[in-house]
Amino acid sequence: MSDTNVTKRSTVTKAVVPAAGLGTRFLPATKAMPKEMLPIVDKPAIQYVVEEAAAAGLGDVLIITGRNKDNLLNHFDSVPELEYTLERKGDEGKLDKVHESSEVADVHFLRQGQPLGLGHAVGRARSHVGHESFAVLLGDDLIDPRDPLLTRMIDEHDSRGATVIALMEVPAESVHLYGCAAVEETNDPDVVRVTGLIEKPAAEEAPSNLAVIGRYVLRPELFDIIDELPPGRGGEIQLTDALNYLAEGKGEGPVYGVIFRGRRYDTGDRADWIKANVLLGVDHEELGDEISEWVLGFADQLRAQRTES
Repeated sequence: MSDTNVTKRSTVTKAVVPAAGLGTRFLPATKAMPKEMLPIVDKPAIQYVVEEAAAAGLGDVLIITGRNKDNLLNHFDSVPELEYTLERKGDEGKLDKVHESSEVADVHFLRQGQPLGLGHAVGRARSHVGHESFAVLLGDDLIDPRDPLLTRMIDEHDSRGATVIALMEVPAESVHLYGCAAVEETNDPDVVRVTGLIEKPAAEEAPSNLAVIGRYVLRPELFDIIDELPPGRGGEIQLTDALNYLAEGKGEGPVYGVIFRGRRYDTGDRADWIKANVLLGVDHEELGDEISEWVLGFADQLRAQRTES
């Protein structure tokens, strides 16, 4: 007799994190350090992303890297010399933080080889993912842990048997920075059926103000599509083009979008990276009060300076 109280586990167990980009917007800081290792308060951006995957039940994480990204591997590895030093000092707090990065998930690494686009990077994960659905989390997009998104996307994937992408409403003047979705409403105001995708359209060509952000739950059929995909915008293999193929009904399953209305930080942009440090800093358990007081004081000082000028 089956136990009707047993919760059915999702078939999605693996996450892929593309992290092969050169980080040219952050030069010279990224000349010798991967952009994914730039800290947000006291943790590198890539750790937030891996923690998000683990929190959604995806304990198997594949990071797609490029050249000169060895710091990423080192960060998720154990460091016996450092751990031994902290143990001798009795500094359990810092020791726990060191252990967090090496124990958060089962992290694997694979080089992209050639920088041929996001679609190509995702395609490189085929041998690791196999014939299972999987999640893709872009390293530049940080989703605030207080506003879970990935779990909802996995639930929609499981219930609808669909590819699921994350969408966010953006101002018309910002549409050209994103992939943009043509959609049909469902009976859920936070879920739409995606019927088409355009990569970075002009405002007048955008089918909606719903932009694709860096979270995807993908069915394995995507790999075959990527293999046959011609180069798109910028001469690269675009993930948006592969998803558009599915959205137009040419694949085995439909595409749905979950509209995210929570807090998101674009750490691939210099100004937004600074904002992310401030926004997450004021909520930091140890630093929050100090940073909040400084922000309030600085805001008053800035207002006074602008009034005088």
